[in-house]
Amino acid sequence: MEKELLRALERDARLTPAQLAVMLGCTEAEVKSAIERLEKRGIILRYKTVVNWEKAGKEAVSALIEVKVMPQREVGFDAVAERIYRFPEARSVTLLSGTYDLLVEVVGNDMKEVAGFVTEKLAPLDGVQGTTTHFILRRYKSDGDILSGEPEVRRLPIVP
Repeated sequence: MEKELLRALERDARLTPAQLAVMLGCTEAEVKSAIERLEKRGIILRYKTVVNWEKAGKEAVSALIEVKVMPQREVGFDAVAERIYRFPEARSVTLLSGTYDLLVEVVGNDMKEVAGFVTEKLAPLDGVQGTTTHFILRRYKSDGDILSGEPEVRRLPIVP
C-alpha cells in the first residue's frame, strides 16, 4: 500500500485521507497511520504545489549549472555537494555521470544575480574545477505537469 499511497500523494498532495482510503481500498485510519510513519521515516519530506510562474506573472530567472568537481578522499563528491546545497540560491543539486559531476539548479531575480552566484560563491569553492551555466528560457513541463499548450484531454469526446 505504501508505494501506491506515495504515488497518489506525489500526483496530488491535496488528497484527503478519506479519498486516499477509497482509492487504495483501505480504511482512513490505515492511511493516516501510513502517512505518519512515512513522515517520521523521512520518506515524505514535505507537500508542495507546482506553480506555473510564467502564467502568474512572477517570473524569476532559473539556470542549470554543470559543475566539474575534484572528488575528495574518503568523501568523494559529498562534501562539495553539501557546501553547494547549503546556498539558498541552489534549488537542487544532483550527482551526474558524464562530463560534469554535479547539476545545480539556481533561481534568482535576474541574470546578473545568477551570474553573481556562480562567480562569487560557486566557482571559487575548493574542489570546483569548472562550471557551465545554462539559463532556462522556458519550461514546458515541470514535475510531470505540462505548463504550456493545451490542457491534456483525459477522455475521448462523445460523438453522436
